[in-house]
Amino acid sequence: MSAEFEEEFTPADSVAAETATTEAGTSPTKTTQAFEDKTFENSTSDTMAQASRIFDQVVSRFGELDKYLSEFVGEYRRPLIALGLVFGLFVAIKLTLAILDAINDVPVLAPLFELIGLTFTGWFVLRYLLKASNRRELISEMNALKDQVLGRGPQV
Repeated sequence: MSAEFEEEFTPADSVAAETATTEAGTSPTKTTQAFEDKTFENSTSDTMAQASRIFDQVVSRFGELDKYLSEFVGEYRRPLIALGLVFGLFVAIKLTLAILDAINDVPVLAPLFELIGLTFTGWFVLRYLLKASNRRELISEMNALKDQVLGRGPQV
């Protein structure tokens, strides 16, 4: 119940009004009906006022949305970038797996790619792993690449 309603109709006033109208010859149901009509009008106007206040608050918040978003992005820039990169990585992995699955469904391509992989593995073993001198060459190339990636030593 609203404060306006409590100020206008107190229980004592209601009982006094019913007693007075009953003594004057009018029925208590007419008084009760008037009481309910007044209550409905007050609750409707209160509800409309409250809805109007809420609507104004929502509109003011949406009016300041660009300010809130710029503050949010400014404050959480690095986590948002990290989240975007993780999401992009997830999409890239799903896309790659979908493409590989589609290629694997083609009857001739899957065995062909297996043959290419086995051929490359055989060439790599013969080229770099069979002789000790070739293994030293591979180790030196890997160390040079590692230094280049980590930023140590001369950069090419």
